[in-house]
Amino acid sequence: QVQLVESGGGSVQPGGSLRLSCAASGSIFGTYAMGWYRQAPGKQRELVAGITSDDNIKYVDSVKGRFTISRDNAKHSVYLQMNSLKLEDTAVYYCNVLLKSGNYWGQGTQVTVSS
Repeated sequence: QVQLVESGGGSVQPGGSLRLSCAASGSIFGTYAMGWYRQAPGKQRELVAGITSDDNIKYVDSVKGRFTISRDNAKHSVYLQMNSLKLEDTAVYYCNVLLKSGNYWGQGTQVTVSS
């Protein structure tokens, strides 16, 4: 079994920054991709940023140039630095780990951008 613990969400004004962290523990073996998804009220969950074990990265177009994903393999952790936050970034953000054994999700952390 794999557990994901997220931290770093909160409330911020437009233009502000937040850093999300996610630490995975449990039966983690081999190579795996990690990522961040988000789900806003009334919308489908979408991939925000993903990073493979060899550091191939992709972002949804709406966050390119503002968000940066990174990972620390030794700590089984993934991070999302979010700068220049916009109102439309408000959502619950979920950490995701894709292992051969399955697809695992964190509990979600709320990010609210409001003036």
